[in-house]
Amino acid sequence: MKKLLCLVLALMLALAAIGAVAEVTDLPRNETLYFAGQQWGSVNSWNIIGTNQNNSMAIAGGASGYRTLMFETLYMYNFMNGDIIGLLANDDYAWNDDMTALTFTIKDAAKWSDGTPVTGADVVRTFDIGVEIGNGTGTGFKGYIDSIVADGNTVTINAKLNDEGQPVNPLKVLDFLTGTPIAQAAWIDTVVERCGGDAVTILNDPGEDVVWSGPYTKLYADDQKVVLVRDDNYWGQDESMWGKLPVPKYIAHAIYADNPAGENALKAGEVDVCQQFIGNVQNLWLEDGLPISTYYEEAPYGVCLTMPTAWYNFNLPVLAENPALRKAIAIAVDYDTIIANAMTNQSPSFADVPRSLMNPTEGEQALYNHDEVADLQWAGNDIDGANALLDEAGLLDTDGDGYREYNGEKISLNAVCPNGWTDWQASMEVVAAAGKNIGVEITTLYPEWDIYQTVFTNPNQTEYAIYMWSPEAASPSNPWTRVNQFMGSEFVGVENNWSGNWGQYVNEEADALLKKIPVTTDEEELKSLYTELTKIYLTEVPSFSLMYRPSLFHAVNESVWTNFPTGDDGRNIPPADCTDGYGIAALYDLELVEG
Repeated sequence: MKKLLCLVLALMLALAAIGAVAEVTDLPRNETLYFAGQQWGSVNSWNIIGTNQNNSMAIAGGASGYRTLMFETLYMYNFMNGDIIGLLANDDYAWNDDMTALTFTIKDAAKWSDGTPVTGADVVRTFDIGVEIGNGTGTGFKGYIDSIVADGNTVTINAKLNDEGQPVNPLKVLDFLTGTPIAQAAWIDTVVERCGGDAVTILNDPGEDVVWSGPYTKLYADDQKVVLVRDDNYWGQDESMWGKLPVPKYIAHAIYADNPAGENALKAGEVDVCQQFIGNVQNLWLEDGLPISTYYEEAPYGVCLTMPTAWYNFNLPVLAENPALRKAIAIAVDYDTIIANAMTNQSPSFADVPRSLMNPTEGEQALYNHDEVADLQWAGNDIDGANALLDEAGLLDTDGDGYREYNGEKISLNAVCPNGWTDWQASMEVVAAAGKNIGVEITTLYPEWDIYQTVFTNPNQTEYAIYMWSPEAASPSNPWTRVNQFMGSEFVGVENNWSGNWGQYVNEEADALLKKIPVTTDEEELKSLYTELTKIYLTEVPSFSLMYRPSLFHAVNESVWTNFPTGDDGRNIPPADCTDGYGIAALYDLELVEG
C-alpha cells in the first residue's frame, strides 16, 4: 500500500511538472515581465533561512533594499529620500528614550500563503533561528540585536548594549527592519524537525515547501529560466497596503550566459527590465532608436551610491605583511581607463571625487575633512610612485626576470571576478596591467558565479588574491556599515560571510573608532571620526575601490510595458528594477503599451 501511494505521488508530481513546463514555454507576453541581469546559474534552493540559494529573483538583498517579490520584510527602504515605509509592519515604529528598544506592530491584514496571519512570533523565530544556525540574518545582526520579543502583533527589538549601557548601533536595528525577510515560524519549525536540528542540514534544506507572504511565488525553475507567478490571494491587495495586485501575472528571468546576451535580449524586446551594465547605454536610444530608457536621461543614467572594490586577501602573507605592495598596486591602476572603458563614463572620476570611504553623494562627501587626507589620496596611474614604494620596501627583482620577489619567491597574484560580468572583468584586466607596469605578476581569473560566491565568502580561502565585490550603497546605517565592511573586524573568521570585510583585515584602532560612531550625535565629532578612519584606510589600503557606480542599473525596454519610474516623474519610486525595497511599487503602476 505504501509503495502504491509513493507511485501515485510520483505520478502526480510528474504531471504537475509537465503542466508547469507547458505553461512556462508559452507565457503570455502581455502578462509577463521579463528580466535580465539578476539570476546567474540554476536555482539551488527556495530556503529563505538557508544559504547558497543562488535564487536572486526570490531571495536577494542589496543596496536598494530586499527583493520582496516572494519573501517580505517588515519595512521597505527608499534610497531616494531615506524613507522607511511599512510593508508587513505598520508605519508606527518608535524608539524608547535611550534608543535601547524599538517597538512596532504587524499589519492585521498581513497573511502567509497558507492563509494564516503573520504575527510577531514569526519575527522572533526568524531572528532566533538565524542566530542558532549562523545564516546571513544571524551573522549580520547578532552583534546589534540582543533579543526580539513579541506580544501578539506588537514586537520589540532590544538593542545589544555596549559596556557603557548604550546601544551598539541603533542604525543597524533599522537595517534589520528593511533588510531581513521574515519567515513563518511554523515552517521554520518544520524544517528544523526534518533536519534533526542540525545547522548545516537546515542551511542546505531545499525549501521546496516554503511558505511565503509576498505577491509572487515559484512556478518553474531550471538551468534555462526562472519563473514566478502572481499569488492572486496576496494579502497586499488590502487597503492597508497596496489596495490592488501587481500588474504582471508572471515574473520571468532567462538565465543568460553573460552580459552581452542579456543586452541583446533587451534590444530585441525579449527583456523588459535589465539590471546589468550596458556600455554607452545612451546609444540604444540616441543612435539605434530603440524604445529603451534609463532612470535619468543624462550620465551617469542611474544613482551612484556604491563603489565596486578590489579586496586584498589577508590570508596570503605576501599581501598581509606588505602595505607597500598593497598601496603600490592601488596607485598604479589606471582608474580613468576603467571609468572611460569599463564604465563608459557612467561614473565620476577619482579626480572629480577623490577617493575616501564615502560614495560621491553630497551628504556623504560632507562627512570627512578633505584637506586632512589630501596627501594620502590618489587618482591612479602613478607608476613612478608605485615603483618607488616597492623599491623602498625592499621588494626587488633580484633575478632579472622582470618580477619582484618576496622572501625569495616571485610575487604572483591573481585578480578575480565572476565570468560574464564584463565591466568587472575589464576592470580586473586594468588591475593586471598595473601589476605588469610595476614588476608584479597579476593574472586574471574568471570563475562562474556559482563557484565564485562560495570562495570569496569563505574566510579561510587562499585561492583568490585580489577579488571584486561591492560594499553597501544605501541603507539607514550608511556610511557606517560600508566603513565597517571595509575595515571592521567583527566579520573576520565568519563562515559563509556575506556581511563584510571579505579580505579579513584587522586594525584595532579602526575598530575603536567604528565603535564610537553609532553613539556619536555631535556632527563635528562624527566628522573627525570618519576623517581618522579615512586616514587609516588610505594608509593601510586593505582594499581599493575601482569606480563609483549606480547601485543598480535600470534600463527598460518599453515595447511591451511602459510607465516605469523615472527621476523626474514625481512618484519618487527609486530605480530598483521593480523588485527591491520601495522599488517594487513600480509593479503596481505598469501599463501595457497600446497596440
